Amino acid sequence: MLSSVEILILSAIQGISEFLPVSSAAHLVLVSKYYAFTNQSVLIDICLHLGSLIAIIVYFRNDLFHLIKNKKFLIKIFIGTIPIIPVGYILYQTRLIDQLRSIEVIGWMSLIFGILLYVSDRSKVTKKIDANFTNRSAIFIGLFQVLALIPGVSRTGITITSGRMLGFNRLDSTKISFFLSIPTLAAASLLGIYNIYREASTELNFLAIIAVIFSFIFSYITIALFFIFIKKFSLSIFIIYRIALSFFILGIVYL
Repeated sequence: MLSSVEILILSAIQGISEFLPVSSAAHLVLVSKYYAFTNQSVLIDICLHLGSLIAIIVYFRNDLFHLIKNKKFLIKIFIGTIPIIPVGYILYQTRLIDQLRSIEVIGWMSLIFGILLYVSDRSKVTKKIDANFTNRSAIFIGLFQVLALIPGVSRTGITITSGRMLGFNRLDSTKISFFLSIPTLAAASLLGIYNIYREASTELNFLAIIAVIFSFIFSYITIALFFIFIKKFSLSIFIIYRIALSFFILGIVYL
């Protein structure tokens, strides 16, 4: 069983990497393998995601209040979420998702989608979120979001990438990405809570509470700082990081 210190480490990784285009799942898998966290699993990952969900809801509480009135935008967010939920559920229930949690897969996905992020970030800005975020745009980004189920792709990274491909600027692409994360994280968290209840493990429940609290703290700080960053800088630092990480991982795998 994971210790409190191990949960703290995983919470920090989840909170920081969930909202950056670097793949939180990849980093959770890599660190768990390196430190030999014997019970680090998809279930623990989902518990950590609950903290991130609460953080983004708290951070966007005013925006979400206005979204309740803006039903058209809210519907688009749910439309964009539709593809990932059934696919994620099937992968989770069939345990196929565990087959994707290899460092080789992480290495290749980090490289391929890091390059794709670079290409998309050079796209010209032609659209505004208020006027051009349509149902078609939501479906397009939502289909790309399904790829985030593969560790190394990055949900934030792939949704920002698809937003930039459509012609939205970095800030609007990030806003769309973060709004799409709310129902996605909610679905994952509900599934995690159900499994915790089914396991009926007091220790697991206690560790889950620790994970939620620290994941919330790290997530909230990361969201706030990332929005400050994205208004002033490009995504180059994250692209360089992804490519460097992929070379390091693939070097370990093949050399």
